[in-house]
Amino acid sequence: MPSLDIHNPGMPDLQFVLFVSALCTADLTSFNVPLELRRAIFDRCWSLLHTVPPPADPKSRVLDLRQGTELTLDACQSTIRSLLADAGICVLTWDHPVSEPTRESTPAAKPLIDRLGQLYPDPPQVVDPETPASE
Repeated sequence: MPSLDIHNPGMPDLQFVLFVSALCTADLTSFNVPLELRRAIFDRCWSLLHTVPPPADPKSRVLDLRQGTELTLDACQSTIRSLLADAGICVLTWDHPVSEPTRESTPAAKPLIDRLGQLYPDPPQVVDPETPASE
């Protein structure tokens, strides 16, 4: 089962914020963060970026940090960590099967994908290798 230590995620701050917000808005049935807390995390990060209320439509609940600043990123990161810590959650765990692609590759990428298919004709045996607990 994949996991993420919220204090030592092993990824850049921007990736951490986007990854956690994506987990919080995903329709995961096996996730150790209660639904109310997931909503609170997303809604508070949204309010740091916008003056309008967060969208109700699940498909529109996406954080776009491109117009944010370093201060905004720090505030989102701090918000996520403090809400999870207040709930006693230090490590996020979830389980989700690998999904089929949601769209086709661009025509420009097709030759590269075809060449990779020739180099590696067999599907990988491990899609998401588990990382050692010491990382």
